Amino acid sequence: MNELNAPRWNLDTLFSSIDSDEYKEALEGWKTGIEKLENLVKTASRFNFGFWLKGYLEEQDRVMTLAQTLRGYAYIIYSVDTTNTAYLNNIALIDDLSLKFESVNIGFKAVLSKNAKKLDEFFERFPQFLDRRYILEEEIAETKHQMPAKEEALAGALQKTGGDAWDRLHEQIISNLKDPESGKTFNEIRNDAYSADGLTRRKAWEKEKALLQQNEIAMAACLNNLKGETVTLNGRRKWKKAIDRALASSRMDKKTLNALIKAIEKSLPSWRKYFQAKAKYLRKNNLTVCDARDENDKLEKGLAFYDLFAPMVLQSEEGEKKSSLLEKKWTFDEARAYVIARYDSFSIEMGDFARKAFSEGWIDAEVRPGKVGGAYDEDFAMGHQSRIMTNFTGTFSDIITLAHEIGHAYHFYCLRGKSVCFYSYPMTLAETASTFAETIVKQDMLKKCSEDDKLQLLDMDLQDAAQVLVDILCRFYFERSVFEEREKGELNAQDFCRLMKEAQEKSYGKGLNSERHEYMWAVKSHYYSTGLDFYNFPYAFGQLFAAALYQRYLSEGSEFSKIYSSLLASTGSMSCEDLCSLAGFDITDVEFWKSGVELYTKKIDEFIELTKGKSTAVTIKPGSFPETVYDKASAKASEEKKTKKAKNASKKVENKPEAKGGLLKKAEEMAKEAEGKPLPVSEPVVIEHADAVDFDEDFQ
Repeated sequence: MNELNAPRWNLDTLFSSIDSDEYKEALEGWKTGIEKLENLVKTASRFNFGFWLKGYLEEQDRVMTLAQTLRGYAYIIYSVDTTNTAYLNNIALIDDLSLKFESVNIGFKAVLSKNAKKLDEFFERFPQFLDRRYILEEEIAETKHQMPAKEEALAGALQKTGGDAWDRLHEQIISNLKDPESGKTFNEIRNDAYSADGLTRRKAWEKEKALLQQNEIAMAACLNNLKGETVTLNGRRKWKKAIDRALASSRMDKKTLNALIKAIEKSLPSWRKYFQAKAKYLRKNNLTVCDARDENDKLEKGLAFYDLFAPMVLQSEEGEKKSSLLEKKWTFDEARAYVIARYDSFSIEMGDFARKAFSEGWIDAEVRPGKVGGAYDEDFAMGHQSRIMTNFTGTFSDIITLAHEIGHAYHFYCLRGKSVCFYSYPMTLAETASTFAETIVKQDMLKKCSEDDKLQLLDMDLQDAAQVLVDILCRFYFERSVFEEREKGELNAQDFCRLMKEAQEKSYGKGLNSERHEYMWAVKSHYYSTGLDFYNFPYAFGQLFAAALYQRYLSEGSEFSKIYSSLLASTGSMSCEDLCSLAGFDITDVEFWKSGVELYTKKIDEFIELTKGKSTAVTIKPGSFPETVYDKASAKASEEKKTKKAKNASKKVENKPEAKGGLLKKAEEMAKEAEGKPLPVSEPVVIEHADAVDFDEDFQ
């Protein structure tokens, strides 16, 4: 335990250790189960198909329960003790067994496909398996996109030195990139995108792009060959396009994807207004060093790429303290109470589940050496239980993370009583419960926080949503164009940069200024995995689906909780379209997705209003002047322009009695610097921004 009282989890209801008798027994049960299933596949032709399938499915359930539990356990114990060699060796053992299990599963699908016409008779004779029709028919459909067994085996073997090798090379390049000047790793540099200091963000952006450019040949070779392999194998497996394969794995129709994309595209003008409003606010409050200008030397309205995650936190005068829920240091007990209360507000069942997760030791939240970063939820078929890992530091974002991961666990809880085969649901639906839980917490906080906190919280929410909608749309455009061009020939770094620029322009548009990031193709790791083509749109689906559900909850109240839990319970047993129709949603209609977008467009409108005319205090740190955007005495500007702008600023202050004090002082300082007499800044200077002054106009 630490000072925040963040707990470690209790794993006793799973296994006490990998050396325990119960763990060894489960491992042995998995091994023998695989052998039994393998033997059943080999001897399938000797038995009546109906009786054979019944026996296979029953044994498969038992083996899948062990496999899913052992895989999950192997990972979670390693994730909190990554230096433990025994845990690493255990993962290797689990991976080997998983490969054998998958090989048997391919054989099962072949038998199933061969006897597809006998399924109706099977369901008539054994109606207890009728709910598996969709899954079994899906497995039969998958065989239509498989090469002959020997070719699939060869492709799998070659992937280790093909696609997987290119993926590892990219991973090794990224993980070993380091800035020679600061010694920071590439990931540390990327984390600077969240810095409150504008100069730090811009320098990190410059260094990140420079490091990627230095390694562009190798990374472009990785991406070119990976996508080439996918194009080749997709052709052999009879997939017309890579997107078709992604849609099949998402259990989603192309009509739904088109409606989703169209809804996001229609929302782009609102998102661009958000980006521009944030850019204006950052300039207005000296929170950025961006001074990008167009060909007419006018300040560009869009947001710099390096300011996308800029925190909108204003520094107060020394000694002044403000009450802030966002800046409050939360103990874990306070976080627990807050999450449970928010879950209760939706449904008592959901609140009781959260109590269970906390009270039964399902959560490991303590930060400690050897533990991986981030957060996740892992679900276990054995005992139908979950475990949640977070790194709790006492911030409000940690509370949102807790709510998110417990939301995943609640989703699994809703599947209780079902066969283990239903525990696997597509990514399109995997983020629904977690995003919905997040939304409940954020919306509650927005009702309670101060205006300053509300602005920050709205920005946090909008920048997250923008990544899932706008940036993922950008990634979708990029990957689609990559596949289209890769089918025609080889691609190099310049090609990828060109395609990324085009995708950013099509999605972000005037929301960003000219300071963009054409090397984002080299950053996103999912581009480099052969099994994750179009990894992006399922997240947009989940975000807007959860938003649409929340909108319906607002209109229907607590009664909606029953529909919600029923919806989650069915996620593993049907297509996205059929699932949503149960709740009365037609997700092939763009109007459905617009209802989810509406939640964010309302927030954007509120955000823009909050950024207008705020009276704020900004601390300029010693030495930072004249680096701010309001200091027009930059190296680019002539002495004549500087003098003229300073005089204009003085005149505007004189003509606006309400803009007195700090603003006049600012104009005087600019005039002095224009005369070649820089004002020494030895102590922080606080500039009071008057409500009536539009800084964009006054200091352009």
